[in-house]
Amino acid sequence: MNEKLRVLVVSHAHPTVSLGGAEIASHNLHLGLKALPNVESVYLARVGHPVPRHAASALMSLRLAEDELLFHTDDYDHFFLSNGDTQAISRDLLRFAYDLMPHVVHFHHVLGMGLEALYALREAFPHAAILVTFHEYLSICHNHGQMVKRPSGQLCEAASPVACHGCFPDIPVSRFLKRELFARGMLGVADAFVSPSRFLAERYVKWGIEEDKLRVIENGIIVDAAMPPRELQGPDPRRNRFAYFGQMTPFKGVDVLIDAVSRIPEEIWGKDSCLMIFGGNLERQPIEFQERMKKLIADAGHRVRFYGTYQNADMPRLMRSVDWVVLPSVWWENSPVVIQEALLHGRPMICSDIGGMAEKVRDGKDGLHFRAGSSQDLADRIVEVLGDTQIWDRLRVSMRQPADHLGSAREHLKLYRALLRRKLDAAMAESPTGAVASSRSDRRSI
Repeated sequence: MNEKLRVLVVSHAHPTVSLGGAEIASHNLHLGLKALPNVESVYLARVGHPVPRHAASALMSLRLAEDELLFHTDDYDHFFLSNGDTQAISRDLLRFAYDLMPHVVHFHHVLGMGLEALYALREAFPHAAILVTFHEYLSICHNHGQMVKRPSGQLCEAASPVACHGCFPDIPVSRFLKRELFARGMLGVADAFVSPSRFLAERYVKWGIEEDKLRVIENGIIVDAAMPPRELQGPDPRRNRFAYFGQMTPFKGVDVLIDAVSRIPEEIWGKDSCLMIFGGNLERQPIEFQERMKKLIADAGHRVRFYGTYQNADMPRLMRSVDWVVLPSVWWENSPVVIQEALLHGRPMICSDIGGMAEKVRDGKDGLHFRAGSSQDLADRIVEVLGDTQIWDRLRVSMRQPADHLGSAREHLKLYRALLRRKLDAAMAESPTGAVASSRSDRRSI
């Protein structure tokens, strides 16, 4: 029997501790790989404050599955994407990795772990295939990786040390140049990069990532039974339940959405329409954004209902009461998990016409587009769907199916094997006699 291919999936957080798209995507990949024949996957997720370190070692379990571990680190520099606790990397991370001896190391983020972890594993395992999945533009943009200019909120088309200094005048151009060189240099040790969207991939190529090292593979979700459409009642029923899923941050455009709802004439909105907000963390946002939101919420009145935060496992139940999913983000986005969930449950979407959203939601087929950041244009789209009793059914028929986690895992596995074959061939070409012995076991795993 062939030796199992050993894969180490590294995430910046575990979904049980931090619920976000990147965490869900990385964990779904791990679960998908585990389900494939002759593949062994281990999941390592970074954890930090407020979770305390249990002992001297940075490695923790917190009663997770046997093949899921946590790596505790708090000494992280967000500007340089750098982990100052290099002792924990060299002592604990590498010790753990040497026990596993992975053929593949796949970083689904370096956030919290630091680029030093990527470099250390590259040095320790020169013959392993090392990959990095990009989830936003964090390596390019210091503004939370959103590529949105400060303070105007204007979309950034291309980053540079001079342009970044314009957003952060207190940080010298030379420091941004140092950041860029450090990030590029560290990322350069990876064998390949994965992007869930073509749009994000093109941005990284423009920034300097080698195009032939980038692959576009969609994040997969665990496909369960789709929720049936909401039962309509009353003499004149309409598909008039609009839902927003996500954090209440300035980048997500929830303020644009609430403003849009307030602009719709009462005779069109009616008494039975509502905007359902599933999300939280407004109290953690800048004060000026909180104040803007409070005024918008007051103006919207009974039209908006807040349901608080949710877990990913709650999505099927929440989708039962939803007709439309709205994605009003004012940044480019990449591949929001909520798009896959809406596709699974057959809920047409109304989304901003930019970035990964416009790529993933086909206008007129999976949903409708509106001009990003324009409350009036969004209001016009809502008015359109409220006045057309057939549009929901038309879109639902043409909506595509989401990528499932098993299909995504298979696509990743193809890439892993191709990278390992390429590295093995290169090693044998450089040193045919020295590579013969090790190549036998390597080929069995490939």
